[in-house]
Amino acid sequence: MSRSIRKVAVLGSGVMGSGIAAHLANIGIPSLLLDIVPRELTKDEEKKGLTLEDKVVRNRFSQTALQKLLKQKPAPLTSKENLSLIEAGNLEDDLARLKDVDWIIEVVVENLAVKKQVFAKVDEVKKPGAIVSSNTSGISIEAMAEGRSEDFRKNFLGTHFFNPPRYLKLLEVIPTKDTNPEVLSFMKSFGEDVLGKGVVEAKDTPNFIANRIGTYGLLVTVREMLKGGYSVGEVDSVTGPLIGRPKSATFRTLDVVGLDTFVHVANNVYEQVEGAEKEVFEVPAFMKSMLEKGWLGSKSGQGFFLKQGKEILELNPETLEYEARKKLSAPSIDLAKQAKGADKLKAIVYANDRAGQLLWNIFSPVLVYSAELAGVIADDIVAIDNAMKWGFGWNQGPFELWDSIGLEDSVKKMQAEGIEVPSWVLEMLNNGQTSFYKKENFETLFVSNGSYEATKVNPKVINLKGLKEKNGVIKKNSGASLIDLGDGVAALEFHSPNNAIGPDITQMINYAIEEVDRNYKGLVIGNQGKNFCVGANLAMILMEAQDDNFFELDMVVRQFQQTMMNVKYSPKPVVAAPFGMTLGGGSEVCLPAAHIQASSESYMGLVEVGVGLIPGGGGNKELYIRHLNGLPNGVEKDLQKITNHVFETIAMAKVSTSAEEARTNNFLSRTDGISVNADHLLHDAKRAVLALADKGYQAPKRKKVPVVGETGYATLLLGIESMLYSGYISEHDKKIAQKLAFVLAGGRVPFGTEVDEQYLLDLEREAFLSLVAEPKSQQRMQHMLLKGKPLRN
Repeated sequence: MSRSIRKVAVLGSGVMGSGIAAHLANIGIPSLLLDIVPRELTKDEEKKGLTLEDKVVRNRFSQTALQKLLKQKPAPLTSKENLSLIEAGNLEDDLARLKDVDWIIEVVVENLAVKKQVFAKVDEVKKPGAIVSSNTSGISIEAMAEGRSEDFRKNFLGTHFFNPPRYLKLLEVIPTKDTNPEVLSFMKSFGEDVLGKGVVEAKDTPNFIANRIGTYGLLVTVREMLKGGYSVGEVDSVTGPLIGRPKSATFRTLDVVGLDTFVHVANNVYEQVEGAEKEVFEVPAFMKSMLEKGWLGSKSGQGFFLKQGKEILELNPETLEYEARKKLSAPSIDLAKQAKGADKLKAIVYANDRAGQLLWNIFSPVLVYSAELAGVIADDIVAIDNAMKWGFGWNQGPFELWDSIGLEDSVKKMQAEGIEVPSWVLEMLNNGQTSFYKKENFETLFVSNGSYEATKVNPKVINLKGLKEKNGVIKKNSGASLIDLGDGVAALEFHSPNNAIGPDITQMINYAIEEVDRNYKGLVIGNQGKNFCVGANLAMILMEAQDDNFFELDMVVRQFQQTMMNVKYSPKPVVAAPFGMTLGGGSEVCLPAAHIQASSESYMGLVEVGVGLIPGGGGNKELYIRHLNGLPNGVEKDLQKITNHVFETIAMAKVSTSAEEARTNNFLSRTDGISVNADHLLHDAKRAVLALADKGYQAPKRKKVPVVGETGYATLLLGIESMLYSGYISEHDKKIAQKLAFVLAGGRVPFGTEVDEQYLLDLEREAFLSLVAEPKSQQRMQHMLLKGKPLRN
């Protein structure tokens, strides 16, 4: 049977339920958000003369949840307009409307009896074949389905999102023994292709995969802290990025999650397991005391950390008093910071100092526990590794991490310490299998039932590193590589530090356009770094400016401008594939492309004013032209209004909070694409190239650009003076703004004059170079390089 999900009902409007509804709205799927009917009026409702029968009262919980979506940070919605796709209702008046939806997802209180009551009602009204799922974080899916109709049970499963649903990649899908295999397959594909998630299939065990291992690891860490006499701050200083974990490390993560939520998840396992495992899942006494005091973390204002003024204090678990935050100091930490790859972990995990002992005592039980659960909580180790990476932000899952520190060496150390290693791991080693993963014929294989098998790879996931290993590169330099993506499409990958644009990348873009014109259908500009591109090489610009090498700088800026014109007028289509931070020069690379295929989480903006400059690579011109071209046919162009809007966007260094917002700001056009699943971005960009090529792509014809000229410039200057007098900007801000205004106005020409693009580029370059020479701009550049944040001078 062919399935589709066109409308969804979300039952439960708490943070998780409303967040799921928001994520659905972000991808264009309307939903009905239902919650219970209030049993009493609020004081405000009483003042308004409302009764418990009024619809506004009966829908209060879900309606309030919708309003909260607009205020939450990080924002659950990619655009505030998406809120219109969510309709508020209640579980009494609107229950019959469930017959009109394709998927019903339950997100009510974590109580089996309550969930079964809800599902009994759902079973009576849902249409045949509609999918029903629970977002439980650990209650048995089988138990929820007991007593339900055959149609319900066949179409029922668990779909465990991680909070916040918009940002966290993991979706655990948990079938029951009765779940129709076709429903399971559909939901896994839907989760990846439409919801944009990393989907793992989990077994119906307590807390499934990620929360089972993640909670165990956190409790082991707390235990080792207490046993070894470490402080909260010391533990966090070595359990974050140093070992490939998020910056929030251990206790900051618990503060963000909320101690009440964490204790609930831990107790869920505690009540269902026995022996040594049960001991680990028993929440320590000091954490129970914190819970009683209401010290839940961020949502209560204090938890393991307390902010007092600008100082952050840490909790002493013995006294329950707050003290100055500490950091762990040990020789192995310095060694690990200097090392790379697997050597980083080895340098610290095997070290005989306080840091090494702590991390070994955390790692070893978690690795053994993960191995004990292999086959119990998931079918294979890949699912477990992916769940921990996608749900908890680990750089490596437990089995990948075990390989990194060396399976043989670590097992020897474990056995010497009396740690019982699972028999299947020992059998592996006896059979000469010294790692859980290995590369063979450019494929990644993993251990499964005593032998290696290939990991399943979705054809929509393009791995640039793997492609380069297998096929090499067409050409490369220190800043970028040109790679054959297959099917007549090439990809230009940035790989300079922070993907910052310098002459090396400029050179490779020009080469790529020439090579593609000769031998390919088109070009994708994309990469798989942390961010697409954070801008130009600021250190190089500052160094040249301080050495008075302005002739050199002029040449570099000219080359970058010309390169962007080459992108725009390339005979073959160029598709940019931005994601993450796409700032300054990163946006300037995207704006002239024939098409932009952006990841949904793309943060685009021309932010050069933050370092005392204006865009210098054609960004002002291209954003202005995009605003001109973005108007519907037949709508008269208000040049001054457009210029004002572009000026405000650049002068205020506005950065989109999503690709959808980037479209609103005209960084993306109506025809540009957005990929919900970031892993599919390069695949989608490649398809966009082929679609343009198949339609007989022709480069755009060069046209002159109408500008507001002197009168428009004068209008902008009035606004700048007003901002200065109000204290909103400094004298140097004023100088930068005046330069930007002059460029966008098109200089001293009459209003409505049509000018060539090169004329605008020349104005832009002159303004950019004059600002680079300003001492205060150089101070701003230096401050950004040293401190990572703007200087107001």
